[in-house]
Amino acid sequence: MRIGIGLLLAALTAFGCFPSTGQAQMIVAHRGASFVAPENTLASFHEAWKQGADVIEGDFYLTKDGQIACIHDKTTERTSGGSAKLKIADSTLEELRSVDVGTWKAAKYAGQHIPTLEEVLATIPESGKIFIEVKCGTEIIEPLQAAIKKSNLEDEQIIIICFDKEVVRQCREKMPQYKASWLTSYKEDKTTGKWKPSLESVVATLKQTGATGLGTQANDTVVTPDFVKAIREAGVECHVWTVNDPKQAQRYAGLGFDSITTDKPAETREAVASGK
Repeated sequence: MRIGIGLLLAALTAFGCFPSTGQAQMIVAHRGASFVAPENTLASFHEAWKQGADVIEGDFYLTKDGQIACIHDKTTERTSGGSAKLKIADSTLEELRSVDVGTWKAAKYAGQHIPTLEEVLATIPESGKIFIEVKCGTEIIEPLQAAIKKSNLEDEQIIIICFDKEVVRQCREKMPQYKASWLTSYKEDKTTGKWKPSLESVVATLKQTGATGLGTQANDTVVTPDFVKAIREAGVECHVWTVNDPKQAQRYAGLGFDSITTDKPAETREAVASGK
């Protein structure tokens, strides 16, 4: 009987019926451990694993020659410190790899280049996972399938995330073995004071896309216990980004979120574990 009750309590907690103790949240390293290392570089991802992250998150575009490059912006201008302004979609992988994307963060990272998806996947330990954020459109899906298959990672180690509803829908349709979260931020209507998208719209999109999870912006006004309850009742997971404040991390842990994405994985894990 004790075992049965324990399983029931665990299930109720997982679905948001009881507050989480904060111990079960996956800590997701946003673009790697990007507070200390240059984002979306191998240095940043290796640092994330050193800091004990459960998951790394990276951003990916398809290049002109059909390769998948790990970079957040549409161009290299910001992460090259202004030294190069190559548009990812109009550049070959070789051209992009010639750009130094480490020096802007610190001199010790000079020579870091834009990695491929394959290189990023190769950093993942047996117990690790990755949030693959698609920054372009559906044209990436076929190359993405091939790259993931080549990696020999287990299905449960891969989670695809995207703001584009059609990308999420097609990923779920063509690669149902992988989880896929739809991402959203929020904008306040200054006239009505209401936030968009509405909760009803969010739930509708999750159902339309077949998403297995919601990746929500950490907007404390929008994301209330009732918001989380509605998402759980829709049958999907709850993930939040990007949380660097310890108190805010504890708030989302208390709301029972499945993962917390942060630039500071070690500090955020400590905050969540302490619960203070």
